[in-house]
Amino acid sequence: MSTAVFFHAHPDDEALLTAGTMAMLAHEGHRVVLVVATAGERGLADLPHGDELGRARMDELRVSAAALGCARVVQLGYGDSGLAIDGGVAEDRPDDAFIDADVEEAAQRLAAVLKEEAADLITIYDPAGGYGHPDHVQVYRVGTRAAEIAGTPVVLEATVNRDLLLKGVRLAARFYPSLDVRSFERAYSPGEAITHRVNVRRFARAKRAAMAAHGTQTTGGDGDRTLGAMLKIPYPLYRMVFGTEWYVRRGLPPGTRLRHPFDNP
Repeated sequence: MSTAVFFHAHPDDEALLTAGTMAMLAHEGHRVVLVVATAGERGLADLPHGDELGRARMDELRVSAAALGCARVVQLGYGDSGLAIDGGVAEDRPDDAFIDADVEEAAQRLAAVLKEEAADLITIYDPAGGYGHPDHVQVYRVGTRAAEIAGTPVVLEATVNRDLLLKGVRLAARFYPSLDVRSFERAYSPGEAITHRVNVRRFARAKRAAMAAHGTQTTGGDGDRTLGAMLKIPYPLYRMVFGTEWYVRRGLPPGTRLRHPFDNP
């Protein structure tokens, strides 16, 4: 059996992008380790920003990890950088914000976990950080370098098929005219770049349980929260919509189509 490390920026990111894959690998007997850079103490929530929110979100993360069968949870100890109103870097971020961390130092910290675990695989994000959150972009930088330092052989960029996402967003825009379709045109990865399409429908209940664990992220703010809306989707439709998880592995031949994280072309 192999060891897979899933590296994320904040608690709840694992539930949205990689939870099905994590549950599948754990079910198969692989060792699954979840690493987050921050405690998410500046996320949008009913609780105020700060240590109390960070502790609550880490408690939620451990519940999510248990639902997915994770063997270990690690928090690297950086501060949540937050997000500006326009989606950029927040000016009022903490002194220890992950986005301001020295990439080499942070990579060494993560590489220590990879070496200790003798990791066979690490997941990060794509270069755009998915939808562009600064901490997610930093996950790509730090995770890429950590894999080089530790000699981790397989690096997968957790992403979403942009082609399918845009179809869904354009459909939704018919009912919600205020939805900014253009903001999704550079998000995540185009279908042609995706190398791994992992069917996780068998593990949809575990994925849904992981999402539900992050209660602080279902409320807060003036509008509907994405996580809360996802949890309202009827289970049969949820299983279909969230039944595939996508990854990009660099350096593979064009047109590579794999079905499992440990598959090789």
